[in-house]
Parts: sequence; structure tokens; C-alpha cells
Amino acid sequence: MEALHTALLVLLAITSVILTLLILLHKGRGGGVADMFGGGVSNAMSSSGVAERNLNRITVILGLVWVAVIIVLGLFTRFGLA
Repeated sequence: MEALHTALLVLLAITSVILTLLILLHKGRGGGVADMFGGGVSNAMSSSGVAERNLNRITVILGLVWVAVIIVLGLFTRFGLA
């Protein structure tokens, strides 16, 4: 059980870093931090619609994995399995 707990902690750390990077890759929708760093300026290098949709899908799936890992770790802690 300890090995599973450790594996979940490692998975949580990895998914947290990747999820942060994926969120930062999203195109700014105007206003806020995206404009402050030049995200409001449209240029020829902006991502296409398909790439943006795929990035959205990957981000949502990874976010769901992240939430599931947190819930399982919470259950481990609640029932003293850690």
C-alpha cells in the first residue's frame, strides 16, 4: 500500500507541473495576464483552431486525472491507508 501511495504522490507532482504548462500554453482571450505579456497581440504564429481544441481536450483530461489522484490520496489519508 505504501508503494501505491508513493506512486500517487509522484503522479500528482508530474500532473501538476504538466497541467500548469498546458494552461500557460492556451491562447489569451483578452484582458488580464495574457495581455500584460503580449498575449493580446494577434500574429501569424497563433495556434490554429484544431490545435487549440486538442490542447483543450488534453488539458481537461489531465485535469480530471489530477482531481482523481487528489481524491484517492484524500481517501488514503482519511482511512489511514497511507
